[in-house]
Amino acid sequence: MGLGIQLKQQGIDTFTIFEKADAIGGTWRANTYPGAECDIPSALYSYSFENFDWPNKWSHQPVIKDYLDHCAETYGLWAHIRLETPVTELRWVEEAGAWDVDATPEGGETTTERYDVVVSATGQLSRPRWPDIDGLDSFAGPVFHSAEWDHSVDLTGKRVASIGAGASAVQYVPQIAKEAAKVTVFQRTPNWIIPKNDRDYTEIEKSLIRRSRVARNLRRFMIFARAELLGYNLMHQKSFVRDFMQKFAVKNLQEKISDPDKVAKLTPDYPMGAKRVLFSDDFYEAIEEHDVDIVTDRIDKVTGDAIVTVSGMDQDHVEHPVDVIVVGTGFHTQDFLTPMTVTGPEGRNLNEQWREGPQAHLGLTVSGFPNLFFMYGPNTNLGHNSIVLMIESQCRYILSALRQMAARSIQSIEVKAEVQQAYNDELSRRLADSAWVLIEDSWYLQGGKVTNNWVGRTTEYRRRTNHADLDEYHLRPKPALTPAVAGG
Repeated sequence: MGLGIQLKQQGIDTFTIFEKADAIGGTWRANTYPGAECDIPSALYSYSFENFDWPNKWSHQPVIKDYLDHCAETYGLWAHIRLETPVTELRWVEEAGAWDVDATPEGGETTTERYDVVVSATGQLSRPRWPDIDGLDSFAGPVFHSAEWDHSVDLTGKRVASIGAGASAVQYVPQIAKEAAKVTVFQRTPNWIIPKNDRDYTEIEKSLIRRSRVARNLRRFMIFARAELLGYNLMHQKSFVRDFMQKFAVKNLQEKISDPDKVAKLTPDYPMGAKRVLFSDDFYEAIEEHDVDIVTDRIDKVTGDAIVTVSGMDQDHVEHPVDVIVVGTGFHTQDFLTPMTVTGPEGRNLNEQWREGPQAHLGLTVSGFPNLFFMYGPNTNLGHNSIVLMIESQCRYILSALRQMAARSIQSIEVKAEVQQAYNDELSRRLADSAWVLIEDSWYLQGGKVTNNWVGRTTEYRRRTNHADLDEYHLRPKPALTPAVAGG
């Protein structure tokens, strides 16, 4: 959407946005679980060019979805969007210097259309990941993933299990604990959790933000600066704020929960920043105030009415009777292309090329695949700030490339292999000093390599993507017109 808005502002209307779902919004359309909200303040988790009347600091899913609908309407995107039309295959057509795009509308036949440039924006958190647990499919009660919440299931008075205790569970557990008879959280790894200190904006604050661009920009900058200073520092093995932040987080945990056994289970044994740091004002409170149990033993199997864990040195089996199972085990974060197959020049298959770990130049382009860009591609996720900042930088880069291609009559561009390799060698060197390599159990990693996260500040990425340097690309000019000569 961000790129579509920028294209229209540049006077470019010849583009199509393919959306596999029945509505726009991506993760904010799909994740409707109770308590779903952003872990970045909304004033920064939004486009820099479009303000919104945010009701509180950290907005909930419905409000963020409304914002995205508002942007689509305000900037005239609906005429370009095809809902329920997933792209299934991209094929490079050498003689045309363009891509054939196969798309299959819901309940319809596959159609093929040709496009000069393709931008893949499928995201990193779009495919729910289900755990491989023996007997899960034989459970007699409702079972659903948090990203596919079944709102028809009444949890009142039920014994509910949450398989997983990550970012989604930290948000939905406090909500379901209010109505469930008991909630059992099956946790593999505890999280570092910091209070959000969320609150509603006052009417005076909202009025000021509506009227004053200076006030809007100042609020946005203050949130950005705090994240860029404190959050960025936690990403590195040598962090001057980690000790302070860890002590603060542990003190908060100990003050909120009185049971020493639960405190021990919820205290991480790895450095803060090695995994995603979570923010919550009510997770610990829900554990303290409601019947919420934390189970850290390994799940062995699921029966018709219980989850069975293996406990202690003697491998004792313990049954945990439950009525409903919520699966909160995250997403397939390494499938940057799903559900597409991408076939480039000479039959080169990008899906196979990325099987051992995706990589790109600036997370945006891949050698061997001309005129193909990625948004939120490899090594562009953030562990400390708003991903919208990265998306806007990527929009700027793609637009720069398109403008230069048009001005110089270039048919196609393909990043040079040595440029891409040099960039990824640099990333590898810098990532070796990051906190993310200090723990093996992380969705940031594939085969021990950090494939999702950007290693620098957002300001560095913005600088490096401010302008597309076409000297880094192989350029193919548009064919010259051949005049026809009639007569003799």
